[in-house]
Amino acid sequence: MIKAGIIGATGYAGNELVRLLMGHPQVEIKTLTARSYVGKGFDEVYENYRQINTMVCEEMNIEKLADECDVVFMALPHGVASKAVTQGVLDNTKVIDFGADFRIKDADTYEKWYGVKHEGRELLDTAVYGLCEVNRDIIKGSRLIANPGCYTTCSILSLRPLVAEGLIDLDSIIIDAKSGVSGAGRSLALSNMFDECNESVKAYKIASHRHTPEIEEQLGYAAGRNITLSFTPHLIPMNRGILATCYAKLSREVSYAQVKAVYEKHYGSEYFIRLTKEGVFPETRWVKGSNFVDIGFKIDERTGRIVVVGAIDNLVKGAAGQAVQNMNILFGLDEKTGLELAPIFPA
Repeated sequence: MIKAGIIGATGYAGNELVRLLMGHPQVEIKTLTARSYVGKGFDEVYENYRQINTMVCEEMNIEKLADECDVVFMALPHGVASKAVTQGVLDNTKVIDFGADFRIKDADTYEKWYGVKHEGRELLDTAVYGLCEVNRDIIKGSRLIANPGCYTTCSILSLRPLVAEGLIDLDSIIIDAKSGVSGAGRSLALSNMFDECNESVKAYKIASHRHTPEIEEQLGYAAGRNITLSFTPHLIPMNRGILATCYAKLSREVSYAQVKAVYEKHYGSEYFIRLTKEGVFPETRWVKGSNFVDIGFKIDERTGRIVVVGAIDNLVKGAAGQAVQNMNILFGLDEKTGLELAPIFPA
């Protein structure tokens, strides 16, 4: 059994991770930590775990967890992991970080977009970006995994085959993405209150969202050159889910069948990536509660553009599910283990 510790277990992503790991046949959860709920039972924080998970939340002590656990999940915001994770910790355990601290290879770029000092520059070269369908071969030998962001997972996987095959003008990419409110986390904030979100849709952090450099960097690797794109996120009054509508100018005339062949080349053997039928486009309701990524596209012959639509559950493939998938790769398990969950509908 893989012994797992979860730091930040009571946030939305941490809670989803607990749910998934409790159903994983090869995992024993050893420790849950939660800064605001130290000494409280997990079932006191989340009543849905009554008589199912009565573990008591502890204070964060990553050195102790590293000694006791085979893998430590850090379901915390940016700025924590770069201070807490050391080479000594990594000598004793494997770490999967949900935050952004090790996602961007250039620490100066990270500091510019996140507004905090990067405290773990010496570990950046050892960290692996945990986009499983792209980096599984290098994930296998890593001890520090940077679990990708939710918007980024959806956007990168939606566009990457087109970028890698040179089918689009790299200077024309526009990503219009929508997220459910759980993407903002569980902390109290006026902008996340029901009356503020319900019956309204809003764009936010226009031309300044922190996932922008992450998307640019990863698509840049596929292209073999730097990419600058436009990314605008929107908040939608629903609990969970991300829909990314991506636009780009085609670099040459192509048919639907030719583009589909490109996606099949890259994702045809990927269990968690589902290509929709022609004329059918992804919806968040069809991936909710699952680790699937649904991708569909349409060629706009009138404008010479392609429109690609991707959908994920931000708490599963966009966070906890991808983390479990990364763990499965790290420990040589079938990637689907503990994740073969059909999407929930209605929900």
